[in-house]
Amino acid sequence: MKTGFTMQLRLGGSLAALALGACTSPLWAQDQAAPAQQAGDAAAADQPATADIVVTGSLIARPNNVAVSPIVTVSDELVQQSGQITLEDSLNQLPGFTPSGNAGTGGQGAGGRATLNLRGLGSNRNLVLLDGRRLPLSDINGNVDINILPESIIGSVDVITGGASAIYGSDAMSGVVNFKTDKYFDGIRGDIQNGNSFRGDYGKFNASLALGTKFADDRGRLMLALSYGQRDPLSGSQRSFFNDKVPSSFIGTGTFVPNALNLPNAAVLNGLFASYGATTPINPTLNLGFNNDGSLFVQTGAINYKGPTTGAYAVVGGNVRMPVGPQLQILNAFERKSAFAKGEYDLTDALTAYGQFLYVDSTVTTESGGSLTQFAPFTTIPVTNPFIPTDLSTLLASRANPAAPFRWSARYVGIGDKGWDENYRVQQYLGGLKGTLAGSWKFDAFASYDETVHNQSMFNAVLKSRVQTLLNAPDGGASLCAGGFNPFGIANATSLSRECQQYMTATINSRERLTQTQVQGQVNGPLFDLPAGPVQLALLAGYRKNTYKYDPSSDLVSNNVEGVVGSNPARGEISVKEFAAQIDVPLLSDTPFFHELGVGAAFRYSDYKPSGSVKSYEFDARWQPVQSLLIRGSYQRAVRAPNIGELFSPVTGSQLAIGTPPLAIGDPCDVRSAARTGANGAQVRGLCLAQGIPAAAIDAYQFATTATGGNIQGNSALTPEKANTFNVGFVYNPKFSSPWLSGFSFSVDYYNIKIRNVISTINGLTVLAKCYNLDGSNSSYSNSNEFCQLVQRDPTGQLVAIAQPYLNLGALDTDGVDVQVNWSLRLSDAGIGDGSGKIYASSAIGWLNHYKVQTLPGSAAQDFVGTSTPGRPLPKWKALTTVGYSSDVFGIGLRWRYQGKLRDISAITSPAAEQVGVKPYNLFDIFSTVDINDNLQLRGGVTNLFDKGIPFVASSQNGTDAGTYDMVGRSFYVGAKFKF
Repeated sequence: MKTGFTMQLRLGGSLAALALGACTSPLWAQDQAAPAQQAGDAAAADQPATADIVVTGSLIARPNNVAVSPIVTVSDELVQQSGQITLEDSLNQLPGFTPSGNAGTGGQGAGGRATLNLRGLGSNRNLVLLDGRRLPLSDINGNVDINILPESIIGSVDVITGGASAIYGSDAMSGVVNFKTDKYFDGIRGDIQNGNSFRGDYGKFNASLALGTKFADDRGRLMLALSYGQRDPLSGSQRSFFNDKVPSSFIGTGTFVPNALNLPNAAVLNGLFASYGATTPINPTLNLGFNNDGSLFVQTGAINYKGPTTGAYAVVGGNVRMPVGPQLQILNAFERKSAFAKGEYDLTDALTAYGQFLYVDSTVTTESGGSLTQFAPFTTIPVTNPFIPTDLSTLLASRANPAAPFRWSARYVGIGDKGWDENYRVQQYLGGLKGTLAGSWKFDAFASYDETVHNQSMFNAVLKSRVQTLLNAPDGGASLCAGGFNPFGIANATSLSRECQQYMTATINSRERLTQTQVQGQVNGPLFDLPAGPVQLALLAGYRKNTYKYDPSSDLVSNNVEGVVGSNPARGEISVKEFAAQIDVPLLSDTPFFHELGVGAAFRYSDYKPSGSVKSYEFDARWQPVQSLLIRGSYQRAVRAPNIGELFSPVTGSQLAIGTPPLAIGDPCDVRSAARTGANGAQVRGLCLAQGIPAAAIDAYQFATTATGGNIQGNSALTPEKANTFNVGFVYNPKFSSPWLSGFSFSVDYYNIKIRNVISTINGLTVLAKCYNLDGSNSSYSNSNEFCQLVQRDPTGQLVAIAQPYLNLGALDTDGVDVQVNWSLRLSDAGIGDGSGKIYASSAIGWLNHYKVQTLPGSAAQDFVGTSTPGRPLPKWKALTTVGYSSDVFGIGLRWRYQGKLRDISAITSPAAEQVGVKPYNLFDIFSTVDINDNLQLRGGVTNLFDKGIPFVASSQNGTDAGTYDMVGRSFYVGAKFKF
């Protein structure tokens, strides 16, 4: 007989219909050994109901263990009802998660990794496990790509939303996400799901097959799972929202970039534009573009611009731009093939051998539009180039040094869009022994090795050296490829011959390899008995080693690829030896006001090489004054040791979006910026002169692009982060006698996390705000200010990059409240019909009180709660609510996803130039399941039912946050689950 709670999970649940809340069992009972049953499964009760269990977040095994830290459990059915084919998209709907990188948005040369981020504290500050064990790392920064987990093997997911370093070790500062594999079974199980947008342009497919068997009189158990997932790409050109987004100053016409130290003669410049009919003086420091007829135009102001203003070209705010949003792949193509096998064999009644194997081959493919001449070293054009238009030649000759080559700016519109294939091959091998010692004591020891190989291929990469050879050639490169390379004007740029396209481009490859070796042993059991129960002890010892090696293409090493910041080979390793202990002491039970009272503690010592030793510890308490009420709390000192990337990464360039002033912070030295036009404009001008902007250019200086370089570098002198985490709350499951209230339960938990000695790079916008006193931190406008020293300019004063080394900086403080509410009513109990039907409602609500960032020790903290920045939205309120109906054969439900309003991050980083925020965001989904028989279940649903539009995020370079908001619109999915 299936319980009502099982049916709620099976047919009508939402991601928030928590296994914390059960209509027929205590809210706090967390049985890792017995996840929610699937349709038609045999009961998992191969073990007696009183068998010892281990709760996620604990090393202690004992009957009816209780979770002192708040734990949310999500079943596989609830993941499927989200309509997603990737786990991160399903879990990010929960209030405790902040969207991080995912397979759809993490590409463009960044790996396409799907990571999880609890509390917005960073994807490497929570620990991701499989059956309580660490998963293979996916990058140098210690992140785990959950793309490697095929959904077919997942029985449920436990999420601990609080520190757990004392139990699991470094990285578990904000919590733990523990994916639990399905139990052993006999037979064949299959699942298939297909979906698409209602516009028919975003297909998703997933299929899996699992086989299980027991042998040797059930002493041996085996399970094999195979799965395949595929998702189509979604381009910006398929959504009108992106038609005017990312108005880049790199345009297909090409532009002449004046050198502030070798400017054209103003009289010659103005005389030339007077011949075009211009009546106002022309600023000689501004970029000049090339019309198809050979005449020039001023890009800033669009003076004499004769090119197109629709499609790929536009005049935005009076400036000639190329909106590249339509060129971008806003959601990336994805394909994954995986195999998973696990088995165990009872050697004796007290000893079991087990093994596990995981193999994943996944590829994320993306495009980022045409290559551009963005990062130094820049290509230049000699005055001997035969394609130089006559008017430009006249202007060049008027310079103080007329023979000097000149810098140009352009987007390579004659060459196909630059794209990447990010291929991951992950293997993990694990073997171990588990059993009993001396009666009640149990042990588990295992060793594992895993390897992640990341092969990256960049297509249509433009090589600077080849471009420079063509530009320098006396015949314009005609002798090297048909027609040569003429970069002056749209018509010429788009007429590039196929031979020249092939000459100028290459496929650029790089390879990353990460390995992890683990050895761990654990014992646990009762020390002695107290009247309330046995005192339990668990001991653990382990060793772990991680290695990393990166081999980039020689063209990346030499910085020879247009639009990409170069990178260098790198390698490094870290290792740790650890010891941990946990104790649980039941103090009282079955007495008035003390149905149960217990305390616990844990301690872990970790010796890291090279960063040194750290200690973490935990104290907890639980009190049930009556059976229906649990009051719980814990305090933890959590730690996080620096990872390989933070310690050893070489200078690695990235694109840092700063926007265009005055609507965005941009380059504060730009004459259009709020810094230059504000009350302290004279002091900012003096600072800009001190940084190297020539006096001849300072009063006309404009930064032409919307982004600059960010140079990230490791630091071997880093020390571990430390955090104090605290949570207190209660769980109430009253079991009222009234059928209308008997299915009611709820929990409330307050969390508080304070991290010190934070390892981080300095946010580039923060560097600009602090250097130029936009937040009041450099009132003397001194160039010796520590933030100003991170600003890098070239000899002409152009902003080239912002240095972002890893440092032990200030602090991160966050606190808030999580609320979980469940209600259900069996209709027959209320006298409505006599069947199995029930109605239910559940909600998970998150309230964020503070999210404070202290950039440096001693500096004032800034509270970012209620602000939006790409990759880290921090709404004050976030909720996931579901209502529905279910019976033994049919279920239907409505899910409501809510995110509160957000101010743009500029409200904190540069309040004088605050940009528009994001209104409250609501999405609604419907879903349904039908049991055809005991062996076949069908499901379907519609996500984003009302086709909610894409919100504008001002601080995002792409105009929105594709990891947070729905880019697709109304979509549907259908699926089937079967077994033999």
